Amino acid sequence: MAKSELDRDILRVLYSEDDIRARVQELGDQIYEDFQGKNPLFVGVLKGCCLFMADIIRACQLKSEIEFIAVSSYGNATESSGKPQITRDLGQDVTGRDLIVVEDILDSGNTLYFLARYFMAKGANSVTIVTLFDKPERREKPIKADYIGFQVPNEFVVGYGLDYGQRYRNLPYVGVLKPEIYEQ
Repeated sequence: MAKSELDRDILRVLYSEDDIRARVQELGDQIYEDFQGKNPLFVGVLKGCCLFMADIIRACQLKSEIEFIAVSSYGNATESSGKPQITRDLGQDVTGRDLIVVEDILDSGNTLYFLARYFMAKGANSVTIVTLFDKPERREKPIKADYIGFQVPNEFVVGYGLDYGQRYRNLPYVGVLKPEIYEQ
């Protein structure tokens, strides 16, 4: 497996590049069916959404717009602080818009719970959540995604946008990070 420096830090691969590509297309097809004829605003939650966002908007082929927001609650830690803070807000008004929030992983739920409430308070017509990865065992807030790619175990996963200390996002697959990497 050691094709790169990054591969050496992976305990095992959970979802291959092909697995992810196929599932993203299935999600795109579902979103297309549910939103055709509308003009949704896809809102990517930076930085983890970057790969998934690009792939999901191409997969669903809707007349839509994109926007980004940055929220931080982890920093370089492996545990959420539980207090999300917006570090980059939207550049446009969302009043009356149907938002599709694109997130890499739904973990504790703190960030997406915060964002759903935030967008509704700003006048959004609806907030739909699409996440490629769901880790329900870690949920702290009462929130569920409307579209889920895969469930992941309660282990530290990286790749395809998921990071540890801003690294590993560029892996084309998702794998479990070796504990010795983050327990140092």
